[in-house]
Amino acid sequence: MASLYLRQLLAGRDFSQDDVMAAGMQNFVYLVGDRDVGECMVVDGAWDVAGIVGAAERDGMKITGALVTHYHPDHVGGSMFGFDIAGLAELVGGCRCKAHVHRLEADGVRTVTGLSTSDLVTHDSGDKVAIGGIEVELLHTPGHTPGSQCFRVAGLTHGEEEALLAGDTLFLQGCGRVDLPGGDPEQMHRTLTERLASLPGEMLLLPGHAYGGERGRLADVRRSNPALQVTSLDALLRRNRSR
Repeated sequence: MASLYLRQLLAGRDFSQDDVMAAGMQNFVYLVGDRDVGECMVVDGAWDVAGIVGAAERDGMKITGALVTHYHPDHVGGSMFGFDIAGLAELVGGCRCKAHVHRLEADGVRTVTGLSTSDLVTHDSGDKVAIGGIEVELLHTPGHTPGSQCFRVAGLTHGEEEALLAGDTLFLQGCGRVDLPGGDPEQMHRTLTERLASLPGEMLLLPGHAYGGERGRLADVRRSNPALQVTSLDALLRRNRSR
């Protein structure tokens, strides 16, 4: 039976320790895979590719692919605020692997990273990616960007049955912005009130940024996160304008 490997890495603490911008952005990168076969994929590998690869290697894991929540440079690399951020291009080139993206996000990923169509594997919601004996389910959760997706992983061994690697769709406090290019308030409202509403409360939320904390059970997040108290699209728009 496969043994789940799941590691959370925080920019400025676990990698990019000398990068003030990376530390300020508070990005999380995740390694998820099968410990028994020694293979994993990187979720949103950016900022310090060598540091991320090194963390996997120290755990005895080989990186065989990349999982992409969305195309913003702090998650995939590229240019942001006049800075060049390492990311998917370096990871895919160095590890000779593919990046898995939602089909609606593929153009954005190519534009931001410079990767080619052949570097990407495109998916629809509900697709599953196998890493050894571990399956990762891809859930389309648009709103922050058109092809934003979360990753549902089963097989945790420390109390929770499942985890949701949520990227910028949902944090412990707040949700992804909808006022950036590609943002869609109506889609975000549907994501929060419909697409994520059916997920079990015992599921562990693992966000893309340390906004309000590093991890938490969905049941607790639903009680404490103001974004999940919003009951209408107008309320979501008012909340986003006030940020």
